[in-house]
Amino acid sequence: MRTVTATAAAVTAALATGAASVAAGRLASDAALKAPPGRPLPTEPRLTVHGTAAGQITLTRDLAALRPGRYGLAGDGSHAVVGPVLGTAEHGADTVVRRLEGVTHGTLEAGDRAWFTPNLYVGNPGTALGVDYTDVEVPGELGPLPAWFVPGARPTWIIAVHGLAATREHALNLIAPLHRRNVAVLALAHRGDVGAPPSPDGLHHFGETEWRDVDAAVRYALDHGARQVVLLGWSTGATMALRTAALSGVRERIAGLVLDSPVLSWETTLRALAAARRVPGALLPLAVRAAQGRAGLHADRDAGMAGLYRPAVPTLIFHGPGDTVAPWRLSRRLADTHSRLVALHTVRDAPHGAMWNADPEDYEETLRRFMTPLV
Repeated sequence: MRTVTATAAAVTAALATGAASVAAGRLASDAALKAPPGRPLPTEPRLTVHGTAAGQITLTRDLAALRPGRYGLAGDGSHAVVGPVLGTAEHGADTVVRRLEGVTHGTLEAGDRAWFTPNLYVGNPGTALGVDYTDVEVPGELGPLPAWFVPGARPTWIIAVHGLAATREHALNLIAPLHRRNVAVLALAHRGDVGAPPSPDGLHHFGETEWRDVDAAVRYALDHGARQVVLLGWSTGATMALRTAALSGVRERIAGLVLDSPVLSWETTLRALAAARRVPGALLPLAVRAAQGRAGLHADRDAGMAGLYRPAVPTLIFHGPGDTVAPWRLSRRLADTHSRLVALHTVRDAPHGAMWNADPEDYEETLRRFMTPLV
């Protein structure tokens, strides 16, 4: 009897442990599968505002606060634009002073918590940039997809696709320079975004299903005057661009790809986001398995074997070793393997999805040179 009781207890304990592990893996996978749009990824630290002065803001000293370039500084109910570190400004050992270019909305006061965002601009092309645009709807697989259309005279359109935890406001960083070159831009909100249909399971799929929304945008562009398109994507938006270029029935009309911080291994990215939430290393494989089960994701090796990350058109990648979400080494490998078509522009000291922010002028000039023969 004691043996039977002990065995039953052991089985019960094992089942309980297994159930707890499954639950932990499911919770850990939420870091990526349920990343809310417009909120920081868990890899982005919250910084404390220590004070502001004329054209200056003092922040907690952190590697994030020392990044080169220009960024949005977002808080709960506020947004500002900050420029480079002011090395000559007086500050304490635990603070950093950056140029404060302006407060878009809300207020910044000592004690507030805020985080860096790639979005220098908020709003729409009209309110943020003074650029004429039209709100349009792209007929998507799940329903209408809202998009901004900025007209241009050139026959090649750019379709801009944001990535994980971002919104189409991310495209505002590049709309003005593209508009100056008379290039039409279609900035898309895809499934799961505000105003767009939700994914049927309410989860992100790292581009495995979302690419169909990009395909719909390509078809919309071709139906409305574009001769061909260039897909510009950030993060998982870059993943969607790659899949669209490989799988779309109109892929012959895709002239090029611009990939910023591309997610080329969803498993690695999910592990990074879960680890940033302080998920123990032993549970990270469970997070991957949970994501596969919940979202029906294919293993990374399946995407590689299917040739989904084997560009057939000129491709420009902006990426750097400072990205802790999507490893730069994978972009470097892609460029090395397909050197005839893929060019890697390495950006130092920039976080995920913020390659433009580190050096806008260099980014825009590199993009101009790439786009010139395509438009």
